[in-house]
Amino acid sequence: MVIKVFVATSSGSIAIRKKQQEVVGFLEANKIDFKELDIAGDEDNRRWMRENVPGEKKPQNGIPLPPQIFNEEQYCGDFDSFFSAKEENIIYSFLGLAPPPDSKGSEKAEEGGETEAQKEGSEDAGNLPEAQEKNEEEGETATEETEEIATEGAEGEAKDEEEAAEGEGEPGEDEDS
Repeated sequence: MVIKVFVATSSGSIAIRKKQQEVVGFLEANKIDFKELDIAGDEDNRRWMRENVPGEKKPQNGIPLPPQIFNEEQYCGDFDSFFSAKEENIIYSFLGLAPPPDSKGSEKAEEGGETEAQKEGSEDAGNLPEAQEKNEEEGETATEETEEIATEGAEGEAKDEEEAAEGEGEPGEDEDS
């Protein structure tokens, strides 16, 4: 099964280009096999995409915009549905694929076994108050230092302004008549 992503390589819309890049980038990063099909340069691709997007998924004008995602002949969705599936961590079911063995959707996770990261996370949870206390103390010190620097800076600026004002009030010193 190959995922097909219909894109427009010569789209003038920045929004469409960004959406296409996000879909393609995500699939590449997760090593999901896919085929990028250009609808701008190939009339057959454009026609096939438009005919196979279900009616309820088409926009009001009737012309679906890229990116559109299919698993072989089966429609998966557009960018918005892809984004939602990604946020809900159900991208493999959205694409009609079995999750990889090392993902959260694998059998081990379904059996309720803890992963290494979960075990480490529960061990670190006991040290939270100490770390929080330390951060608060460091924050107070940083705030005090910032206030001191700001005060020194303000005093220096006031002194510079006074000197500049004194230099302006004496006409005739630099004039050569």
